[in-house]
Amino acid sequence: MPESPSTLLYCRCAYAQVVPSGVKNEVLQRLCDSGASFESVSDLCEMAAHRDPRLTALASCGKLRIAACYPRAVKGLFQQAGAPLPEDTEVLNMRTQTAVEITEALLSSDSATALTA
Repeated sequence: MPESPSTLLYCRCAYAQVVPSGVKNEVLQRLCDSGASFESVSDLCEMAAHRDPRLTALASCGKLRIAACYPRAVKGLFQQAGAPLPEDTEVLNMRTQTAVEITEALLSSDSATALTA
């Protein structure tokens, strides 16, 4: 039985502005150009601070791949909002990885960048 596709989540990191804008913009452009379906949010930090119910929906959607910042921080944000992430969630770090690395991992059918950091 084929594995169901991952849900892709892109965080714009609009308020903290800690992710290099060049990387953010290139990841977004590559996702748009790929034709892949993905969810884009303005800022995961703000969503967690407001305990946005969309975080619970995202955490329970099945296999999830997230382009944001440090995996440890993203995991903590979901936990803080009462929506812990599943163990197989993959978080790509736009603060330390290149746009190419991130989009290749997001769009890969067998990405193995586990949420460990």
